[in-house]
Amino acid sequence: MRVEARGVTVAYGDEVIFREEDLLVEGSGLYVIIGPNGAGKTTLFKVLLGLIRPVKGRVFLNGQDVTGRPEVAGKLVGYVPQLTSLDFPFPVSVEELVESAVALRRRPIRLFFPREERWRVEKVMEEMGIKDIADKPLGSLSGGQRQRALIARALVWDPQVLFMDEPVASVDPRGKAEIAERIKELSRDRMVLVSSHDPSLFLDSAKEVIVVNRGIVAKGRPADVMRAELLREVYGGGVSLVERCVHLVDSHIG
Repeated sequence: MRVEARGVTVAYGDEVIFREEDLLVEGSGLYVIIGPNGAGKTTLFKVLLGLIRPVKGRVFLNGQDVTGRPEVAGKLVGYVPQLTSLDFPFPVSVEELVESAVALRRRPIRLFFPREERWRVEKVMEEMGIKDIADKPLGSLSGGQRQRALIARALVWDPQVLFMDEPVASVDPRGKAEIAERIKELSRDRMVLVSSHDPSLFLDSAKEVIVVNRGIVAKGRPADVMRAELLREVYGGGVSLVERCVHLVDSHIG
């Protein structure tokens, strides 16, 4: 399991978000990406997933060039987008959402689900605790239930690399803790990259923390990165020290 960006430059018009950045993440474990609102966390994910083609540089997943090629990256990794970036007015059920990940990967496209695919859909829904709401429309669910459904959809093909963009945003406190624990379990045998405005939920299990602010500011073990002086440079007044624990205050999701 290996995610690599080499000399990547990303810009929206004249606004440069990343300039000739290198990033290398290797091996299973939990990698937490943090940074203030507008720092480029979601942009970084989209570049690594091939959804945005950099102005300069290349991106590789497990040694395969996926630069600007989401159709290739999608065969190698699972992706859980932000809830706030999605709209759920259409009457699709939880089960249909999970099934869609299977249907999109079929070559050639088939109109039926073989037994092994049906078993996998049911198994992953049970693992995420949503089998009892399989027939419920997504628009009727709570934030935590929707997030579990999105995670199940990303897991249905058992990817060895999983990208999760703000997976506990728009979820109640109890649901946040439950989803965070599930994410930690998933990272035991795969690479999981999580962006979060609430990193305290993940730091006890994080292999590395990556700090982003219009560039890769720092990368390393939580004890080496989560230092008040470094984070104050990135977050400014949004950092406080409470009983020797660093707390980040950045409520905007983006």
